[in-house]
Amino acid sequence: MASPRLTVAEVSESLQHFGVVDYIVFMCSLLICVVIGLYFGWKDWKAQQNRKRNAVRRGSEALNYLVGGRKMKIFPVAMSLIASFISGIAIMGASTETYLYGTQFCYIFTAIIAMAFSMNYIFLPVYQGLEITSAYGYLQLRFDRRLRLLGSGLFTLATLLHLPIVIYVPALAFNQVSGINVHIVSTSVCLVCIFYTLVGGIKAVVWTDVIQMFIMIGALILIVIKGTADIGGLGVLIERNMASGRIEGPNFSIDPTERHTIWAIFFGGGCFWISKNAIHQMMIQRYLALPSFRDAQKALVCFTVGIILLLMTCFYNGLLIYATFYDCDPLTTGLAKAKDQLLPVLLMKVLGNYPGLAGLFISGIFSASLSSLSTGLNSLSAIVLEDFVKPFSRKPLGERATRYIMRGTVLGFGIVAVVLVLVVEKLGTVLQLSMSLIPISLGPLLGLFLMGMLIPWVDSVSAFGGAVSGLVTMAYIVIRAQLAIAAKEMTFPTKPVSVAGCEYDFEFPPAYNATVGLPSPSVHANAKSLHHVSFLFYTFIGAAVTLTIGSLTASILRGQQSNKVDPLLLAPFVRRAYFPEHLPITSAVSLQKFNKGDTQLYLPLSFSGFP
Repeated sequence: MASPRLTVAEVSESLQHFGVVDYIVFMCSLLICVVIGLYFGWKDWKAQQNRKRNAVRRGSEALNYLVGGRKMKIFPVAMSLIASFISGIAIMGASTETYLYGTQFCYIFTAIIAMAFSMNYIFLPVYQGLEITSAYGYLQLRFDRRLRLLGSGLFTLATLLHLPIVIYVPALAFNQVSGINVHIVSTSVCLVCIFYTLVGGIKAVVWTDVIQMFIMIGALILIVIKGTADIGGLGVLIERNMASGRIEGPNFSIDPTERHTIWAIFFGGGCFWISKNAIHQMMIQRYLALPSFRDAQKALVCFTVGIILLLMTCFYNGLLIYATFYDCDPLTTGLAKAKDQLLPVLLMKVLGNYPGLAGLFISGIFSASLSSLSTGLNSLSAIVLEDFVKPFSRKPLGERATRYIMRGTVLGFGIVAVVLVLVVEKLGTVLQLSMSLIPISLGPLLGLFLMGMLIPWVDSVSAFGGAVSGLVTMAYIVIRAQLAIAAKEMTFPTKPVSVAGCEYDFEFPPAYNATVGLPSPSVHANAKSLHHVSFLFYTFIGAAVTLTIGSLTASILRGQQSNKVDPLLLAPFVRRAYFPEHLPITSAVSLQKFNKGDTQLYLPLSFSGFP
């Protein structure tokens, strides 16, 4: 008589092999971060004592804590840029994207290359020339304080709502492999991150990012090698994914409502990547920690190559998930309770029987999220100090007040993030809308910076009008799209899956479609509207509306004469077009006079020409 088949619950429990060695590996990775934070905290304390003895000028405390005295090395900063950008959400999300929708999104490397060129020729030369600490300080130098506060406020709100999600998603992965409560894990890890960010500042953040980056890469490579060997090699992976239609060439359709086309990926994805790198405080702060523009360029090249290789590894893992479960889909059977748990399920199947390897992988996932969390907290401390305190302070801040404000900001926002993690499960629709705030704000902000650096005749009134128009447009599109998705008005077909080879018992989900294998909601035949456009176009639309309204308004109202704009605030090729002969001597002086409180951290400015 044949033995009874296992149930999906029993299979799920059998995959939870997280043992003592795995916990030790995970705890050691956290301990390393604490030690690094203590080390740099001790070094900063020693440096502070030296500054007191030598009567170093005011501003050294913030300069050291926020941008490492602008003396950081290229390699750790480049690794930190990659680690900060790739959160646990991205690692698991990229794999899930490939499993569900195929390799169409893999062509995002074209957008990343476009981002690198724009950073090199537009944004980095301006930031490095001004040597600001807050990226949004540029908006005040170019326009006025209103736009600086608008940019800083949008960044603060979006980051604060994003941080708990960054931690919550990898906590789901930990729960999948260990069974431990999500909130216990996320709270404990958050507290560790707050501690080393609070104590060590930017140097601790950057160097913990380097360690976490190596852990992350090691974990991904282990899955790639062992998982590919288990299914019979690369040829089997390609064969199974080709048969299911997951490996495919670029989609050249001009329909903007299709989820992924090469145009949406290049133009829409390109704008998104530019905005996440060129105007985002979390990224710009790292470039500003380097001593020169040349060093920033080298870090940019390392970041571009590294991020493409890392993302391609994540996409490969998505193909590996399908090749492993090609005849027994974990989402249909309920073995993976959520889409973002597909990669942890693969992990436990491939590496679960090897003590310590599962712990290494979970450490890698959490490392990516810890990097994003620590970077976010450090950036928020810079924004609060530079944009919300200094401009409104009646007298210059002392070293002690600066120290308390920066570390108090990290602690305060860290506690808020911990509290939000505890309730993020219950937020429902609010959670979905909070994640939509990022594309709402990124597009108009990108439009503002592009207007400032590329269009000299745009004044502050026209720029403000363009930004408000962009925000209103994006708020309508994104919120309307979220409501349409919730009402099943917008659906996206997934690639086929199968459960024909499952060796355990399970129940089919409601509305199961035997042809596709996943629930297939009905698609409304209503005429397509603006909010039906691919989500990849969101940032592009926001920037385009802001640029168009702002530049047209300035042209009609004759906002300001181009030659009145400080050349240092324009991209180098725009400077050469409008100021072909020389750079006025008054340019550097004007920056110092504009807002003395905002320029306390500037190094001495001395310009004799253009970069």
